[in-house]
Amino acid sequence: MRLLLVRHGQTSSNVERRLDTREPGPGLTPLGRRQAAALVQALAHESVDAIYTSALLRTQETAAPLAEATARESQVRPGLGEISAGDLEMRCDDEAIDLYLGTVFAWSAGDVERHMPGGTDGRTALSRFDAVVEEAAGTGAGTVAMVSHGAAIRMWVAARARNAGVGFVSRHELANTGVVVLSGDPDRGWQVLSWQEQAPGRGTDGSSGPAGAPAERR
Repeated sequence: MRLLLVRHGQTSSNVERRLDTREPGPGLTPLGRRQAAALVQALAHESVDAIYTSALLRTQETAAPLAEATARESQVRPGLGEISAGDLEMRCDDEAIDLYLGTVFAWSAGDVERHMPGGTDGRTALSRFDAVVEEAAGTGAGTVAMVSHGAAIRMWVAARARNAGVGFVSRHELANTGVVVLSGDPDRGWQVLSWQEQAPGRGTDGSSGPAGAPAERR
């Protein structure tokens, strides 16, 4: 299966660098809506058989233009949601962001029993994302687009892809509407084919937020 993991478009919380993870969350900014529209052209060469989103508003708004263009109905799966920030929710200071991303990448490295302060552990976070990927693979679809969130995508790719571990993922940005393309299946594993080469419309009038930023940026 060809798996397209797409980060949602820009939100106001991205601009403010806030760890905003609760449902339903904010909608897209004007730039975010332009990014979502540009995603259609960026993925025009892909034969998308199915589209999945999280239960948060921003992923559904991001997927809407692609769903219309491909005549595919978006399927909402809470398992693609952003990793709950727990006690760090809505904070924007470097200490909170470092602790959040440090916990996420520790899960990818195998420390799945570690808990986000006031939140979930890594085993739970990974298994909920795995379940959606396994569901999609079980349909026999050739190419599946999943619109999810920065930390969730980076965590899962670092844990599950053979050729893109924590070192790579923590150093590389995943901008709003950045696309990670993988090939594989749940049984044989996954390989990253490209990392956000198709990210359209990034613009210069706002941030992509902390969940997609390289670790060394702070």
